Amino acid sequence: MKNTTLVNHPPAVALLSDNRPLVAPIFQSVKFSFDDTNETLRYQRGEREGFFYSRTSNPTLTQLQRLLSQLQGRDDCLLTGSGVATIAASLLALCKAGDHVLLFIESYGPTRYIVQHLLAKFGVTHTMLSIEDLAGIEKLLKETPTRLVIFESPTNPITKIADIEHLTGNARTAGCLTVLDNTFAGFHNHGNYDIDVYLHSLTKYASGHGDVMGGAIIARHELIAAMRKDIGPMGAALDPHAAFLIQRGMRTYFLRYERQCANALSVSEFLLKHPRVKRVHYPGLKSHPQHALARRQMQDFGTVVSIDLDGGYSQGGRFAESLELFSIAASVGSTESLVMPPQLLHGGTYTAEQRVKSLVGNGTVRLSIGLEDEDDLKEDLAQALDQAFSPQS
Repeated sequence: MKNTTLVNHPPAVALLSDNRPLVAPIFQSVKFSFDDTNETLRYQRGEREGFFYSRTSNPTLTQLQRLLSQLQGRDDCLLTGSGVATIAASLLALCKAGDHVLLFIESYGPTRYIVQHLLAKFGVTHTMLSIEDLAGIEKLLKETPTRLVIFESPTNPITKIADIEHLTGNARTAGCLTVLDNTFAGFHNHGNYDIDVYLHSLTKYASGHGDVMGGAIIARHELIAAMRKDIGPMGAALDPHAAFLIQRGMRTYFLRYERQCANALSVSEFLLKHPRVKRVHYPGLKSHPQHALARRQMQDFGTVVSIDLDGGYSQGGRFAESLELFSIAASVGSTESLVMPPQLLHGGTYTAEQRVKSLVGNGTVRLSIGLEDEDDLKEDLAQALDQAFSPQS
């Protein structure tokens, strides 16, 4: 073998059956090979297990899929390159021309965009209600044939809590699917409810370190198998190295989430008493209008705290800029704390009426609470609030 051939066919290293790596290796390979054509064909017909092309399946991705589906209480999973990709891929796979979708004012911005603009191009109609409009939800599902309901809980950024039993019960009676963006609640929440499809942005709590993107679609095997036929050709697959990093992040998932939730509760209780804070949105507070519902549905209350300042854009912007431990950045769930000032929370996609129902005001600020010491976080918030409302020179 000449050297020019050798560099493309390096010596193989095989592990003995009793000599295994403690951490599974990254299968950073696009292609896998069988020894003969017939076995390749058998794999393609689904007659044998194996791997052939990483856009379809890969051992590193398969390990992560099994972990996440088990955590969520289901038996199958698809991985994509981002959280938004899971939303788009799922809706495109599940809907067809003539279908109707129910979504909510409080839904994530890209979710609303995909339903209102992308699906609309293909003849899918929609109705948008408030997640709190229980009577409206029940009435619509009784009167309007609906393909699916897509929602999230807690909502972003105001942390409203969906009444999941009400939603799923009415959806099941109407014969429509339920799709829950479960990113804010995490894999350990909501698995005991009658949800058809769970969506997660792995960019957030699964990774936990703000250095990799990914998404997961979790459902029962039969539904995932049907969705895979359409989602596979879309090419939305997660890269094996990203899957490895997410798998590594999941080792500390519960430790991080527990600490971040504890910090979030402590911070929200502190902010609740501050004279410059008009309202604190955090389900763990007894003052939250759906605290009892959150306590019934969830094991904990999440890591996102949103506040309404006694001011507007100007004070909200100065507050965010004055924080030292909170970075002005998108996303949530990282080990470090993050802040979104009101200027970045306001989009142009709401009508005036929808804006009021969303509860996102000119002084609304979203905080994603990290792993820092809780007293340090509170001291930072206090000094930033002082600066936000101090006279400007």
